[in-house]
Amino acid sequence: MSRAFFETVDDALHGFLPPALRDFDSHRTGMNLKVWYEEVREHYEVQLVSGPSLEVGFHAEHKDPARNEDVLGRLVDGEKTWRKTLGREPKTGAFLGRQNHWRRISEVWDGEGLTEDAAVESAERLADYIEALEPLRRKRAKKLKA
Repeated sequence: MSRAFFETVDDALHGFLPPALRDFDSHRTGMNLKVWYEEVREHYEVQLVSGPSLEVGFHAEHKDPARNEDVLGRLVDGEKTWRKTLGREPKTGAFLGRQNHWRRISEVWDGEGLTEDAAVESAERLADYIEALEPLRRKRAKKLKA
């Protein structure tokens, strides 16, 4: 896995998203691609995790554990809606890693044989997450500002 893999994910993602969701910010390394709208601590990510495996999904990584719980809770409240798009694969709950107060809605793919095709496939799947979760996340953010 290399930076080029995640550059491919980033490039392909734009093509899978509708125009209204293409205005994201992103950061990529040789280990991941993070994509966000307004709030960097609430982001979509494709990342290499131990195994090696690839995680695709959404993360809430605020310093305040209660805020992460609130973000996840409000998204889980809309689970019936996003499951229609994302299916049964996504798991909700604790972050995969040392930061046990971060939260996620994500799935993990076996890392065997991850190629450029997998980069495009993960971009397509990340677009599914964004289209399914971002309207709910934005609705929640508006309520907090009101």
